[in-house]
Amino acid sequence: MITKSLSEYPLVSVIVPCYNYAGYVDETLRSVLSQDYPNFELIVVDDGSTDNSVQVIERTLAANQDGLAQRVEFIRQENAGVSAALNTGLAQARGDFIATFDADDIMPPHRLSVQMAYLREHPEVGCLGGVAVRIDEQGELLPKKDKKRSVRRYDFSQALSAALVVGGNIAVYRRDAVDMAGRYDAAIKIQDFQMTLKVAKAGFFVDILPDTVTLYRKHEGSLSKNYKAEYRYGLDVIAPYAEHPQYESAKARLVTKALRMAVIYDKSYGWKLLRQVPLRQWDKQLLKRLRHLILKKEISAPPETLK
Repeated sequence: MITKSLSEYPLVSVIVPCYNYAGYVDETLRSVLSQDYPNFELIVVDDGSTDNSVQVIERTLAANQDGLAQRVEFIRQENAGVSAALNTGLAQARGDFIATFDADDIMPPHRLSVQMAYLREHPEVGCLGGVAVRIDEQGELLPKKDKKRSVRRYDFSQALSAALVVGGNIAVYRRDAVDMAGRYDAAIKIQDFQMTLKVAKAGFFVDILPDTVTLYRKHEGSLSKNYKAEYRYGLDVIAPYAEHPQYESAKARLVTKALRMAVIYDKSYGWKLLRQVPLRQWDKQLLKRLRHLILKKEISAPPETLK
C-alpha cells in the first residue's frame, strides 16, 4: 500500500527501444507496466522494425492501461540504431531518473522500487545496476552459479580499468548525470558501455546492487554472438580516454571478452587479439582464454548481424 503522496516518489522514465522483437516485446512491455513503483512513465521507441513489432506494441499498450504508469508514449522512427532510439526516448522523457530496458527481456515487478529506494539514499550515484538472471527464448530460467554479492562501487578510473558495462537492461540513471554526460553517440551501437563510462567521467559513482533487477533473455540475436563488432565498438567507446592511465587495462579487458567467442569460432582472430595485450596486463582470465585458444576445437561461426 502506498502511504506517501505521489510527489514523494521521483518520476522514472522507462525507455524501451525495439527493433524486430515482435516475439518478445509483448511480454517485455507487460512486465514494465506491472511495476509496483507508483510514479513512472513508459516511452517505447520502435526503431524501424520490419516485422510486426509495431502492431504487437500497439496491441499490448492498448490492453494494459490499468497499471501505475503515469504516462505511456509510443514513438516510431526510421531505423537508426539503438543509441539513436534511446536519444529519441530521452528527448521525450520527463523523469528525474531514466531506466533503459531491452525489448526482449523481462522486468521483475519490484525492480524500479528496489533501485529507486537506493538512488534516493545515494545522490552521489549517477548509474545504478544490479543482477541479471538469464532466461531462454521461452522465458525459462537457465542454470546459474549462486554468488555471494554486496554492493559494488566504481569511480571513473575503476570503471575504465574494468571496462565496466552496466547493461541497458539493468541500468537506472540519474537524469542530471545523463545531461552532464551528454547523449548517446548514435554511431556506437553498444549504448550501455558508453553511457556507463560517460556518467562516471562526469563525476558520479557507478554502483551495482546484489539484487536481481532483470531477466535477461539469451537467444540467437543477442549481441554477444557478434563479438567482433562488439569489440570494434568497444574500442570506439574507450578511444576518448586513450591518454588515461587505465586505457591499456580497458583494452585488455575488451580483448578478454572478445576471446570468449574467438577461441571457438575464429582462432586466427583470437591469436591476433591476444598479441595486442602487453604481458603486464595479463590476468587469470586471459590465461584461461589462452588455454582455451590452444585446446578448444574451432567450429563454424554464426553469422554476425551487427556491423
